[in-house]
Amino acid sequence: MKLFPDDERKGRILCHALTADFLYYGTDSGDVVCVLVEDWETVSSFSHSVGVRKVFPDLNGTRLVFIDDKNSGFLLSPTNATDSCLELPNFSPTITGVLWENWPADRGVFVAYDDDKVYTYALHKTTIYGPRVVLVGSTALLFSQKPLLLHNGELTCQTASGKTSEVALSTHSFLNKASGTPAGPKPELGKQIAQALMLKRFHEACGLCRSAGSSTDWAEVGKACLVHMEVELAIQVYRMSSNVGMVLSLQGIQDIEDMNLRAGHLAMFLEDYNLAQDLYLSSGCAIAALEFQEHDEACRAGVARMSIRMGDIRRGAAQAIQHPSRVLKKECGDILEGMKQFSEAAQLYEKGQYYDKAASVYIRCKNWAKVGELLPHVSSPKIHLQYAKAKEADGKYKDAAQAYESAKDWDNVIRVLLEHLNNPEEAVRIVRETQSIDGAKMVARFFLGLNDYGSAIHFLVLSHCNDEAFQLAQQHGQMEVYADIIALTERFSSANEAVRVTCVCSSGPEATQEDYQSIALYFEGEKKHLQAGKFFQKCGQYSRALKHFLKCPNTDDNLAVEMAIETVSAECHANIQVHVPNDVTIKSSVLDACVPQVGQAKDSTLTNQLIDYLMGESDGMPKDAKYLFRLYMALQQYREAARTAIIIAREEQCAGNYRNAHDVLFSMYTELKAQKITIPTEMATNLMILHSYLLVKVHVKRGDHLKGARMLIRVSNNISKFPAHVVPILTSAVIECHRAGLKNSAFGFAAMLMRPEYRNEIDPKYRKKIEAMVRRPDKSELEEETSPCPFCGVQLPENELLCISCKNNLPYCISTGRHMLKEDWSVCPHCEFPALYSQFNLLLETETVCPMCSETLSNEQIKKLPDCSKYLQTDEPEQ
Repeated sequence: MKLFPDDERKGRILCHALTADFLYYGTDSGDVVCVLVEDWETVSSFSHSVGVRKVFPDLNGTRLVFIDDKNSGFLLSPTNATDSCLELPNFSPTITGVLWENWPADRGVFVAYDDDKVYTYALHKTTIYGPRVVLVGSTALLFSQKPLLLHNGELTCQTASGKTSEVALSTHSFLNKASGTPAGPKPELGKQIAQALMLKRFHEACGLCRSAGSSTDWAEVGKACLVHMEVELAIQVYRMSSNVGMVLSLQGIQDIEDMNLRAGHLAMFLEDYNLAQDLYLSSGCAIAALEFQEHDEACRAGVARMSIRMGDIRRGAAQAIQHPSRVLKKECGDILEGMKQFSEAAQLYEKGQYYDKAASVYIRCKNWAKVGELLPHVSSPKIHLQYAKAKEADGKYKDAAQAYESAKDWDNVIRVLLEHLNNPEEAVRIVRETQSIDGAKMVARFFLGLNDYGSAIHFLVLSHCNDEAFQLAQQHGQMEVYADIIALTERFSSANEAVRVTCVCSSGPEATQEDYQSIALYFEGEKKHLQAGKFFQKCGQYSRALKHFLKCPNTDDNLAVEMAIETVSAECHANIQVHVPNDVTIKSSVLDACVPQVGQAKDSTLTNQLIDYLMGESDGMPKDAKYLFRLYMALQQYREAARTAIIIAREEQCAGNYRNAHDVLFSMYTELKAQKITIPTEMATNLMILHSYLLVKVHVKRGDHLKGARMLIRVSNNISKFPAHVVPILTSAVIECHRAGLKNSAFGFAAMLMRPEYRNEIDPKYRKKIEAMVRRPDKSELEEETSPCPFCGVQLPENELLCISCKNNLPYCISTGRHMLKEDWSVCPHCEFPALYSQFNLLLETETVCPMCSETLSNEQIKKLPDCSKYLQTDEPEQ
């Protein structure tokens, strides 16, 4: 019996594998040990930098693949001292196992596999570049297949049921040609040749080239033969491709036995001159390095290196400086640095543009002036940090701060700015940009020393010291500042506004519910109801928040009411349903007509409290109806909001504020459309009449008196909706109708003005003309043109909006007020209200905004619609 390892101090064994002759094991200390089983003697031992988790030797035990703790793979030849440990390229971290090729001709081929794929690798042992491993390609595995055996590109796998299945590796697809399968298209042939070359199947590659290969394919095969030092085969390949020059060159080196010399010639044939030089110099015939291109420079480089090694430093350094090679300057600099000739070494590094190494050596010889010159080119933070510390020790704090900043040592930058340069503004900027917690603490202490409590609070919060910031704010009456910072809320009025503008940044640490509650309780104790309500709302205590909002005194902007609405909507969203009865009587106070009825909800208390407040039940002072409207909107009670909007618009209209009334109805109309809620008839009608009134000014200003008169006729027929301007509107109707040739209509409106309740209010400059018009009536009338109904096609007057045939309410043009035509349809791209395409373009020649939504508009944005069917919906508006 034999126990491994012999010495427990050598590490713990993590993996092992057996072949017929050898035992391999890997340890957590990184050792890969090969033991001859026959006499239990250690044959070889390889030390890796990290622990080894898995080992996979080939059948003979002469090579193995191991996987380390970093999930990297390596190929090791324990029995061959000339082969180094080679890292496997593109090694997947999910690899679970390795299988070696059993076909005798491919002993250097193996596959690594995981649950999904198989990756094929090949060892190129003898190349001009030295031994290396290449990734040939990958092949997908079916689900639950476990690889067992690899033979000549065919993988035997075990399925989940325990049976075996065969998988042909995609990297060996070139073998199909050997079995008689056609070579396939040209790109596929090139891929097969490349696979064969990577697997060192040169004869198969030649066979593919003979079948359908081009000169390019032959050249690739020949190049591969040169790389793998297969001179005899390369001669055959280049002979097949009729490359006489290469055949003669290869025949000239065919009998060379010195492998480095032979490899040097091959590298030169491949135009890799640097590699050729190195191989010549390492061969037994180093003079060959002088026989090819640029040998003079190589000689000077060698003289420079050897002069330095022999002690003639001045001569060697001078030659290295004059030499164009940067690499030579680095090599000579390394030699000089090893000889502790720091000044000359740094000079060579600098001339070679190796600025980091130059600065590092200048630091060793304390030449800070040169270090300062090189700093703009230095990328190493370590060097910047060393320079910064030296400058700070010398009292040159500005230079030190700049160097600390280059080293990205932000805490030291902030410290120097505060302690030595007295530059808090720059320190504040850096803290904002870097979000350094320690830097924020330093800035907070600085401002605290200046009794600048607002700034100190800000930076305490930024450094996550919320408790200290709260206590400081409480002690010094700076709670508004703390509240601004902790919640990023609206700034409250305070004497420290300048401090907050300077200090409050756009982002900071996220506040907790406990932070909000502490602030709210403080403001509650101070009787600051608005602030207390805001922070009770933030921490989810909606009932207490509403209580404080309703205690706030009335102000012009009434922010408290807005916040109360937000609070109720947050608490009762989607849980409360409110409606206004259809049979209510509108009183002088519009709020009396909007008494809500609360349905079954989880918690309607807060909503009822707010509604009582808005109705004036609690203080006898009813609030503006707009707040009740906003409450309905916040609760998504769109129908109730619509009825409230109608009442608000009616009040605005009665007061003569026609633009305000129009905007209220328009915004509610678009909101209901967005929510796919049927538009109430009263809303649609009132919006149409108000829009017709607004169009009058547009048409009269443009000199189109006929269109203005038609709109005034429509408005005058609904004059009861304009009680504040009855006489001016009727007067305008008389004037515009008379100008447009509508004498009978002008007479009718003039007769209305002669009524006793209106007669004395007529403008004196128009009274005599209107009286004369009534005494001597002219009842001639320009007949209104007709156009087809967009629904049924019957001819109707242009300004008629109700079809006498199909009884449909007709959509109207927002630029003229006329009913729409199917063949002349367009819409505003902003509000999507319809307009006659021809008339809309005509209007936009003088106007720059949409007459309905007032958004900026141009002719280029208007498109004629070939199909308007989706706008011709026959759903009746809600009654």
